[in-house]
Amino acid sequence: MKSSPQFSLLCLLFSFVAKALPLIRTKHVNAIFSFGDSYADTGNFAVLASPVLNITIWTSKPPYGETFFHGPNGRCSDGRLVIDFIADEMGLPFLPPYLSHNESFSRGANFAVSGATALDFEFFVKNNLTSRDIINSSLRVQLSWFDELKPSLCSTPGDCWDYFGKSLFVLGEIGGNDYAYMLFFGWSVEQTMAYVPHVISVISSAVEMLINEGATAIVIPGTWPAGCAPINLAINMNASIDAYEPQTGCIKALNELHRSHNIKLRFEITKLRLRYPHIALIYTDYYSLTIDFLLFPERFGFIRAPLMACCGNGNNQYNINLTEACGMPGVSACQDPSTYVSWDGAHMTEAAYRYIASSWLRGPYADPPILLALRD
Repeated sequence: MKSSPQFSLLCLLFSFVAKALPLIRTKHVNAIFSFGDSYADTGNFAVLASPVLNITIWTSKPPYGETFFHGPNGRCSDGRLVIDFIADEMGLPFLPPYLSHNESFSRGANFAVSGATALDFEFFVKNNLTSRDIINSSLRVQLSWFDELKPSLCSTPGDCWDYFGKSLFVLGEIGGNDYAYMLFFGWSVEQTMAYVPHVISVISSAVEMLINEGATAIVIPGTWPAGCAPINLAINMNASIDAYEPQTGCIKALNELHRSHNIKLRFEITKLRLRYPHIALIYTDYYSLTIDFLLFPERFGFIRAPLMACCGNGNNQYNINLTEACGMPGVSACQDPSTYVSWDGAHMTEAAYRYIASSWLRGPYADPPILLALRD
């Protein structure tokens, strides 16, 4: 695909910033605390789901984790996630899942759970947005786990204030599952769109809670373009041509929903910055770079069809079989995941997450870049 002058300039800027920012002296980060869903989960779902759902957790089976960990490790990818690359950049170990309970959390903890929502569990039960008992792992629950962990990290309010002031908090991605559940159980995009402000309000309240605990640096990711997920494209295989974005091949309505979320989230962060001018509130962008992956895949080494999953068993252009998911017997992965954007149709490859992490740490897909926000 022919690249535009604007994109070439952006690549040049990306390269310049990536080279320049490591020269900036950043303050030492003692720990990282992560909240969110499957884009950040490093093993909580695997611990929580087995006794609750009494089903096989396919993400705990090969070929998950094959690229870096050489086996399943609780992550919904072939390897590392964005949060892993951020921890590595800070000189910290990968964040242990909080529910493992047998780890040291002095350098950080991960509370994220695959399938987690921003809105409370009760909302989905009340509105018949569940087909079975779902795991109660909403953002409120994750924050309660953080509260439970606090006494083991610091003993007095002053100690906690100092400790968390030298930590980095990553609040999301969160919200994407809220919309997915609403749509899956029959709500229209218009009905779902009406609840975007509620989701944003919950995220905003969580930010304020963390600030009140002493947090001084909080990363707040937006959602990614769910209309570009191979799993969603496979579900909507029979949609009319007008349902798709002509440039990307993604589902228009789903992407409009997530753009609305991100616009409202950025506006809310702007308001929070006015209220807390001395706190580093960092908006990070999954959406825009993912679109760039699709428009200019060769720039990133994604030489395979960018809307095709690496791991799948589908006889279609998305490599998705809705009854045979990655991890199930007989479902195999591609030979080289680094040439694909999508790992399993719902999550990205380690290669994609590496680019995203770099764009958050050094720019340009973060406002401000994390390393710039943490400068001395």
